[in-house]
Amino acid sequence: MTVMNRLHKLTAIDTRIFYWCNDLHRSLGMAPVSRFVSRLGDGVLYLLLGLGLALWEQELGLTFLEVGLIAFALELPLYLLLKNTIRRDRPCHRLAGFRAVIEPSDKFSFPSGHAAAAFLFATVLASFYPTLALGAFIVAAMIGLSRVLLGVHYPTDIAAGALLGVCSGVLSLHLWEMF
Repeated sequence: MTVMNRLHKLTAIDTRIFYWCNDLHRSLGMAPVSRFVSRLGDGVLYLLLGLGLALWEQELGLTFLEVGLIAFALELPLYLLLKNTIRRDRPCHRLAGFRAVIEPSDKFSFPSGHAAAAFLFATVLASFYPTLALGAFIVAAMIGLSRVLLGVHYPTDIAAGALLGVCSGVLSLHLWEMF
């Protein structure tokens, strides 16, 4: 099987999962919940939590904020480079007759910036506060899933964003340890 055939097969599976998720989502009337969960990943909450920990958690808070800022400084340019190089159309712009619940902020979908940021934050948070790891990764997964349910990302966009976020978080932790 050629690479192109594999990509077409992967895209077909990705699209089927996307439609399945959205059909279920619409039948359950979960749009308000998905919007709320998606907004958790808009970025403001990460900054507020980081600043709050830096101000009120004496032992690790400031270091957590510094590592988080390094991680986001690594992730954001990589995210933008990937998104503007791959230029994958969002499902709401590509699939005939499909309409997203929200209007996306940009044109391309791969990788998901919301998933990248959520998994980056969860990775760094889990490193400093291991008791919060499970909850952080569950919230990150919910943010990623909400983007599919809102109709603005395919599942593989979320997987790629999650991978980018985790790798950026881990790399920032290693860089911090080096200095």
